[in-house]
Amino acid sequence: MGMKNLRERKVVITGAASGIGRELALAFARERCDMVLADIDEAGLQETVGMVNGAGGSAEAFFCDVSKADQVTRMADRCFDKWGRVDLLINNAGVASTGFMGDVPITDWEWVMSINFWGVVYGCHAFVPGMKGQGEGHIVNVASAAGIISSAEMAPYNASKAAVISLSETLKSELAPYGIGVTVLCPTFVRTNLLEKMRFTDDFQRHCSTTGMANARWTPEKVAALVLDAVRRDRVYVLPQASARLIWLFKRISPAAYLGFFAFLMRMGWARGLMLRMVKAGF
Repeated sequence: MGMKNLRERKVVITGAASGIGRELALAFARERCDMVLADIDEAGLQETVGMVNGAGGSAEAFFCDVSKADQVTRMADRCFDKWGRVDLLINNAGVASTGFMGDVPITDWEWVMSINFWGVVYGCHAFVPGMKGQGEGHIVNVASAAGIISSAEMAPYNASKAAVISLSETLKSELAPYGIGVTVLCPTFVRTNLLEKMRFTDDFQRHCSTTGMANARWTPEKVAALVLDAVRRDRVYVLPQASARLIWLFKRISPAAYLGFFAFLMRMGWARGLMLRMVKAGF
C-alpha cells in the first residue's frame, strides 16, 4: 500500500553525518518529521542535526556504532521511549573494501560485514518488534548495485550488500501482515564521502574508485528523493542508475551467460580496462 503521507513521521536514520543519510534527513525535514539521527562521526552528525532543525524538521543526535548490537538496542529503546512508535527505520551506514580474495585482510572482511550486514541486522532486530504493533511502518535498507553485479575485486563489499538485499526481500513478505513495507536501495556510484574510509589493496582499485566517484552523475539529494517516492509507493527495489538496471536485467535473463561473460573478461585480462572505461563514463 505504501506510506503515502510522510508528514510528521517518526524517523530513524543511521549513517546520517553525511552523504545519502544526510540528504534523507533533509528530505524528511521538509516533511516536518521528528528524527533520531545516528553516526560515529559526532561533528558531522551535529552538523546534520543543525541543518535538519533549520529546514523545518526536528532532530536528535545519537552517537551509535551500528556494528555494536548493544548500542543499536539502546537507540531503539530511546526512540520508542521518546515517541512510542517508529514510522521509518533507515539502515544507511556503510563502508567499503576492495581487493582479490586472499589479498583482502580478514580484518577488512570483518570490518565491512560488521557495519554493512550486521549493522542492518541489528537495526531490524532492535526496531521490528516495536514496529509490528503499529499496523504501519517502513524499513529502508541501503545496499548497493554491487550486491547484484558481483564485480571482481570487491568480494567483501559485494557479499555484504547481497546479504542486505536478501534480508530485505525476506522481510518484505515477513512484515507484510503487520503493514510494514520494505525498500532496498541499490545504487552504483553516488557522490558521497565513501572513499574517505574505503580500503584498497592496490593502486588500480584506488584509481578506479576515485574515478568512478569523480564522474558519478547521481547526487545524494537525487537518491534521497527516489527513496521517499519508493516509500510512498511501497517499492521494494530502487536502482537509480539505468546502467545498473540493464546489467541486472542481463543477469536475470541468463545468470550463466552473465557470469560466463565476466569470467571470460577476467581470463582475457580485459576486465580492469572495461571497468575503468565504465567508471570514466559515469557508470
